[in-house]
Amino acid sequence: MVPRYSIYKGLQKPLIYRGFKGKFIYWGIGSLVGGLVLGGLIGALTNMYLGGLLTIVLICLGLGYTFLRQKDGLHNKKCYRGIIVHPAQLKISYGNRKKNGI
Repeated sequence: MVPRYSIYKGLQKPLIYRGFKGKFIYWGIGSLVGGLVLGGLIGALTNMYLGGLLTIVLICLGLGYTFLRQKDGLHNKKCYRGIIVHPAQLKISYGNRKKNGI
């Protein structure tokens, strides 16, 4: 009799954190970090209140964009319909061949 082992199937599911899936988790983290850095830089160079406001606006815009892009799917690729012909880019040079003296 062959022993049976249970297989953990949870690895087949996509990684989800607070509504963001897969690669969009990194996009969300990038939006947070980018908003904080740009808002802090603008706040340091101009006005603290302007920097704080821009931090909130940039973070909201980045997360909103990420959320909208996520609706297209993890693997949103362009689908071209019809026949696609790839032209040959071969360059064959016959001048470099050695000629036999026959």
